[in-house]
Amino acid sequence: MGERTTPELLPGTLYMLILRTLRGGPLHGYAIAKRVKDSSREDLIIEDGSLYPALNRMLVKGWLKAEWGISENNRKARFYQLTPEGRHQLEQESEDFDRLIRAIQLVMRTA
Repeated sequence: MGERTTPELLPGTLYMLILRTLRGGPLHGYAIAKRVKDSSREDLIIEDGSLYPALNRMLVKGWLKAEWGISENNRKARFYQLTPEGRHQLEQESEDFDRLIRAIQLVMRTA
């Protein structure tokens, strides 16, 4: 059997995954990446080199706010939280993603 590979994220889905993960409340970066990995049964892995630039872009867009705090292992960490704009963006991205998946499935089912 072949080695299991991690699928690449579709363009734009990283924002959606981060927004969805933060819907449950504030988390620091490592916890966001871990929650995505765990909830995808380890099929989706967000590397630090993608996560933190995306979080910074989302702060600039106003979708998130951040505060410094102490993590569960007693380290200083930046905790990210959805803003009302972020919740609206999550709704929009989810709708767009669902429409994209439906369209891909239609193409894949045609002969």
